[in-house]
Amino acid sequence: MMVVHLIAANVLSPEDCELILSNPKHMEKSAVYDLLHDWLGTGLLTSTGLKWQTRRKILTPAFHFSILQQFITIFNEETQQLVQVLKDECHKPFINVNSHITQFTLKTITETAMGTKLKFDTKKEVAYKKAIYDAGEIVIYRIIHSWFYYKLLYFFNPRYYTGRKVTRTLHKFTKSVIAERQKNFKEIVLPTEVDDVYTGKRRLAMLDLLLTAKNKEGIIDDEGIREEVDTFMFEGHDTTSVAICFALMLIACHKNVQDQIVQEMSHILGDIHKKPNYQELQEMKYLERCIKEVLRLYPSVHFISRKLGEDLKTHSGHKLPKNSIVNLHIYDLHHNPDIYPDPEKFDPDRFLPQNSQNRHPFAYLPFSAGPRNCIGKRFAILELKTALCGILANFVLEPVDTPSSIVLVVDLVLRSKDGVKVKFVPRITNN
Repeated sequence: MMVVHLIAANVLSPEDCELILSNPKHMEKSAVYDLLHDWLGTGLLTSTGLKWQTRRKILTPAFHFSILQQFITIFNEETQQLVQVLKDECHKPFINVNSHITQFTLKTITETAMGTKLKFDTKKEVAYKKAIYDAGEIVIYRIIHSWFYYKLLYFFNPRYYTGRKVTRTLHKFTKSVIAERQKNFKEIVLPTEVDDVYTGKRRLAMLDLLLTAKNKEGIIDDEGIREEVDTFMFEGHDTTSVAICFALMLIACHKNVQDQIVQEMSHILGDIHKKPNYQELQEMKYLERCIKEVLRLYPSVHFISRKLGEDLKTHSGHKLPKNSIVNLHIYDLHHNPDIYPDPEKFDPDRFLPQNSQNRHPFAYLPFSAGPRNCIGKRFAILELKTALCGILANFVLEPVDTPSSIVLVVDLVLRSKDGVKVKFVPRITNN
């Protein structure tokens, strides 16, 4: 009988990250992602091989620039509502922003992914929102208590039955939205080339791409659609939420940076209260550098784990056999002083072209890299830019929490143990 010895290796160098992430042979996720299967099935995050390729092909058009322009309208509308919530509370000494920002990102991803506008004021919507949080907590519990990776042991834990109830709530809600969208579905014509412009009058949702693939090509079924919608709901709200929270904290702590962002907004928009469009957001290069630096210091996805599809010799000469588990520690990579001098310093100028041109391309991985990189990278950056523009147009941010006062905790995403507290002072402008 052959005995297979599984090896787990921790990867910290950009050279080794490139060897793994750029090779299509190493695209399979490790067993830790199996804990998401009850909720997400094998959607874009957890699938592999032909299934992953098919789903990626279906969903890629959702991030065509012409469709992203429609999404920005949603970002602006939800940002306006978020600003109003902050105005209602800005008289307080500070606001712990996590719950407000999370609701903002959850509403934006629900409308862009499902085409459904939620206010979370009905029993059904509140239950769905709570179920998303509960599902994440259950996965983390099983990650920490690794013996519950084994379903036979987990079956005797009360959380097993809680998890089944939570999953039923999530799937029931998603299926009801899909059924409603299907009932009113009209076939869409998608952009196919870079110069195409989507001109549909009806707002397109990512769900429409999946329904088109089902109705027109038959390359996905109802369960596959449910998997992908749930995957986008999971991946598309928490990652951007924590990024916005950390961005608010860092901008509050660096008045010179805050002033430069507002100055750039004024230069591009004229009136900083104007809702930015796609082109204007693209022009905000300084704000983009700030966001890149936020994601260097606090990468939302701080850890990636892959299963090797063939033997690998690392850059340092270590040999790892096929089927080894490799853990890529993005947080540590981003804080390597040999790559980023004075790594704890918040310095957006690290991402000036002249300062980053000689940096290893795999030294910065907030959206992973290679063929399995994050499909929603541009979506996330545009959402962050829109939210920060709306907030900074209305408030001066003053620090309460600082990088030295917060305690980071490992969750499905990197987050602060007690949230992020910021003081919001109404901004007085002449325009």
